[in-house]
Amino acid sequence: MASLLEQLSAMTVVVADTGDLDAIKNFKPRDATTNPSLILAAAQIPSYQYLIDKALCSSRNKLGQNGSPNEVILEAIDEVCVYFGKEILNIIPGRVSTEVDARLSFDTTATIEKARKIINLYKELGISKDRILIKIASTWEGIKAAEVLEREGIHCNLTLLFNFYQAVACAEAGVTLISPFVGRILDWYKNATGKDFYSGEDDPGVISVTKIFNYFKSKGYKTEVMGASFRNIDEIKELAGCDLLTISPKLLDELKMNESLLVKKLDGLNPSCSDDEINLDKASFELLMAGDRMATEKLDEGIKGFSKAIESLELQLHERLNVIESEKNANLVR
Repeated sequence: MASLLEQLSAMTVVVADTGDLDAIKNFKPRDATTNPSLILAAAQIPSYQYLIDKALCSSRNKLGQNGSPNEVILEAIDEVCVYFGKEILNIIPGRVSTEVDARLSFDTTATIEKARKIINLYKELGISKDRILIKIASTWEGIKAAEVLEREGIHCNLTLLFNFYQAVACAEAGVTLISPFVGRILDWYKNATGKDFYSGEDDPGVISVTKIFNYFKSKGYKTEVMGASFRNIDEIKELAGCDLLTISPKLLDELKMNESLLVKKLDGLNPSCSDDEINLDKASFELLMAGDRMATEKLDEGIKGFSKAIESLELQLHERLNVIESEKNANLVR
């Protein structure tokens, strides 16, 4: 029998949730998605040091010798993400998601400007914007930024999405794709209830994504649903048939080694009907978010976590820039 991974790939687009180029080569997904934490982890792998150095040298050349180290690092952060994205796109046939700095999550204008910059950096490398998804946190400000970007033909992936109302707001904004976080929802419920185990079908993250998927399909929204942040393969199996699923290398390997039968659970052509009609503006969105402690806490936690990863990456780049420029100055003295 075919492996679970092969069966899943026949009914759902499988996306690699990693910045590790070797893992992407191994699993050969159509698409790949990264975030600051994954880029930080990948940047610490010695074989990828050349991408860090390339970004730092490019940033220094753009700013010239008058650019301060802090200015070089701010420029290099974007270049590092784009260089990793380019390497990923050399491996996969589809799209890569590149994330806007999470520290801009509540600034619509700055998010739009950063997204345009990322797209232009890819353009300089000869990569079409059709192969890029700009990842933005699912705050109201982020969703409004995505609405503007989508009208410009810049496709967006709204991340850190934890509830139905964030999803509906994204669909109404015409967002290309959303990434509801299955595993992080499960984590919250385990901590809140003290219950250690949820079966796949009772998993609150699975239930959330299933509701979103069926609502989108029954209402005719074009926004794609990509389940993310999985804790086990039972969650993945329960969402077989979802538009896309982004999966870590560890779980991809488990799926690859398992040859049990996979049943399609979600069907976009025959969704469960939904009679709900949701109309959201900023006030109603924020009120509904405030009433959902899980979504509010996990969104805040996610933004803080991604922001911390960016700060750690900046520190790593500072250290490497010092080495590169010290070596360069030493060679000039010789």
